Amino acid sequence: MVKKQVVKKMLFYTSAAIMAAAGIAFGLLYTYQDKIIGLFVSEANKYINTKVEVGQISLSLFEKFPEVAVSLDNVNVHEGVEGSQESLARAEKLYFTFSIWDVLHGKYSIQQLYMEQGAIYVKVLPDGSVNYMVIKTDSTTEGDKDFAFNLKQINLQDVEVHYIDQQLKQTYELSAHKLVAAMGITNETIAVETNGRATIHTIKVGTGEYFKGKTVDLVSALVIDRLTKTIKLQPSTVKIGSAAYAVSGDINYTGPTNLDLKLDGKNTDVQSLLSLLPQSISQELNQYRSEGEVYFNGTVKGNVSAKENPTMAFNFGARNASFYHPDAKQRIDKINLTGSFTNGNKQNATTSVLELKDLSGVLNGHRFNGNFRYSNFNNPSVAFDIKGKLDVGYVLGLAKLEQVRSGSGLADVRIAFNGNLNEFKARPGNSTLNTSGDITLRNVSLVLQELPLPLKGLSGNFIFKRNDVAVSDFKGRLGDSDFVINGMFKNVMAWLLLDRQRLLVEADFNSNYINCDQLLSEQLNTPQASRKGDKGDYKFILSPNIAFDLSASINRVKFRRFNGKNIQGEVKLRNQVVSSPNISFNSIGGKFAVRGSLDARNKEHIKVSTATKLKNMSVDSLFYVFENFQQNFIMDSHLRGQLTADIVSDLYFDSQLNAKTDLLQAEIVATVRNGQLINFAPMQKMSAFVKRAELANMRFAELHNSFWIQQRTIYIPEMDIRSSLSAVPTVSISGQHTFDQHMDYRIKLPLFSNQRPDKDAAFGVVASDPGAGNSSLFLTLKGRESDFKIAYDDERVRQKIKTDLKQEGQELKDLLRGKKPKDKEKKVELQEGEYFDFN
Repeated sequence: MVKKQVVKKMLFYTSAAIMAAAGIAFGLLYTYQDKIIGLFVSEANKYINTKVEVGQISLSLFEKFPEVAVSLDNVNVHEGVEGSQESLARAEKLYFTFSIWDVLHGKYSIQQLYMEQGAIYVKVLPDGSVNYMVIKTDSTTEGDKDFAFNLKQINLQDVEVHYIDQQLKQTYELSAHKLVAAMGITNETIAVETNGRATIHTIKVGTGEYFKGKTVDLVSALVIDRLTKTIKLQPSTVKIGSAAYAVSGDINYTGPTNLDLKLDGKNTDVQSLLSLLPQSISQELNQYRSEGEVYFNGTVKGNVSAKENPTMAFNFGARNASFYHPDAKQRIDKINLTGSFTNGNKQNATTSVLELKDLSGVLNGHRFNGNFRYSNFNNPSVAFDIKGKLDVGYVLGLAKLEQVRSGSGLADVRIAFNGNLNEFKARPGNSTLNTSGDITLRNVSLVLQELPLPLKGLSGNFIFKRNDVAVSDFKGRLGDSDFVINGMFKNVMAWLLLDRQRLLVEADFNSNYINCDQLLSEQLNTPQASRKGDKGDYKFILSPNIAFDLSASINRVKFRRFNGKNIQGEVKLRNQVVSSPNISFNSIGGKFAVRGSLDARNKEHIKVSTATKLKNMSVDSLFYVFENFQQNFIMDSHLRGQLTADIVSDLYFDSQLNAKTDLLQAEIVATVRNGQLINFAPMQKMSAFVKRAELANMRFAELHNSFWIQQRTIYIPEMDIRSSLSAVPTVSISGQHTFDQHMDYRIKLPLFSNQRPDKDAAFGVVASDPGAGNSSLFLTLKGRESDFKIAYDDERVRQKIKTDLKQEGQELKDLLRGKKPKDKEKKVELQEGEYFDFN
């Protein structure tokens, strides 16, 4: 019981003492705060020679307890450049702290600085001057003995640091999350120990960008010798992820800054090594990871100035390591390599060299090896060689290429390459690259992002020689279509590596089957995101960067209803124009021979110019294959016979192969032998002259005529058809037929006196030639396919009568002169405007 009372008394007296001390402290601070702030401002002004703007100055006991703090709010320190209004530093809060005992003794020593929520802007100007010289170095005013700046520690919290060297063209930007720098200052030396975490936003050196977005942990120690102007960097560690880089050495700044530094990597991996490379190189590889032993070390020696760079030499490598992408199952195992980087004897990008030597590894059970060298970063030259058997699907899975969705198969690779890239860009056709070796594909399949149709069963050998590739027995399938190619692919490397370069293929092309419906289908040849049509749309585009000279042999081609067999010919492509002097094939029971060109330079105005010979085509099959030429008047079911024709035409299409019929022009010389016209509606209207049974199947031995097509109209000159009709063995037809199915035909029928119909009155007066005993009946057929009329051709009758009168007049003259008259055809006189209405 007595002990509890003692404890209570001790707690009471202790609390009372603390409260008394706090009260005394508050009282002292309240009493001396104006004095302390005045001393702080007076002493600070003796050391700072630039303008400082402060929102408010106060004294605080608790904000940095147990230290007493002089608190500055909304601080703006102007940079030490004459006439400049820009900031050297900004901060929401600055705290300068000293001990509470200083207050009691009346002597104040500032030992720590806290900077929170701010930014520091450090510059080296083009003339070498700096903006951070804001501390007076020539002050003759003695400091107040009661107040002094003896900084031993600087604390940065959430402070942005910006460093720009306009001489060296370097930029450093980082965020100090919580960084503490402990300082020991004597007359001769300044010792600094730094510990904390920061995020590096960017380090730009020249055109390269490094460490972008990397969070680093920093533990460093250095000693600055004021007399010799040297910095001794003790072994310091910069940690990036699990990797750490130990940096040590000397820095001398008596004249140009001289570096003698050593760098050693610990627990490094591929990711940490990539972070040392420029962002332009590392950004496409930064998702890859490694396992196993990866080492790194290097040195930096020499002067650093606007005109000089230090010599840099780094070595790195891997022993029995693995390399993989975290999102893919594929990986490269048992990797061994030695690598190096140096900026060369001139210490610049021109003499810089990156090398990988004795690179070897295992990819899905298959071993490979190679070497790589990249020299002169301003004017790059690249050399590499690789040898091994590669699993195509495995490599694609590891590489994560956007252009290739998937793949499979094997490729035997033995390639060597070297050349200057800029020289190659300037003169791609001058064999500035030296490529040798070969690649053999074995049952390779690919699914490309831009081409939904799969490439399957690819095999063949590709022999590289400088810029060209010799192709031997390259075969495969694209959808249902197959191909075999033998020949030369010229300018391959330029086409693969550079923009707007042309690939020229000179080869023999063979195929068993080509499915044009698939190859031209918009749905099967356009990425899903770009499709705009439906299943029936086509897409025809020729690349301006592809050219070829092909000797083609194809067993069978299919397009819609068309099936061609035994296709042979020469085909050339230049500047999006396809041409051929001779293509022949069999189809529709006969033979085709074509020469001409296809001009696709304007993809929405494709021009096809051809001269075509047809021999012994089945007319009904021709109409069926070409879908009755988009009309319903005369169909494949109405026709029989063998067609032989010469056709010269200009056809026009858009990129979806829709015909521009208003621009179509054609001249056709055609002969139809052993023809039949079956159940043709206009012929049924002739039942007044011929029995319906004969009209249902009109036969003719031969039809020959020339036709012209222009402005959506077919023009038919007058032609005689010698038919099997007993009443009218010869029918003459001429006229025109538009693509809108408007018809305007003229028909001449011979009428024999012993076969005239009973309804003679309907024909008007018949004038007959006594010697001939027959008449000619002139008719017109006008209207649309579904609504047409047959009528007397009044105009032609009048013209005929006029011509006959002249002829009779001439015959009369000849008779008077003693010449024997010729036999004359009997004419039929018709009544104007009268139509036939025969049932």
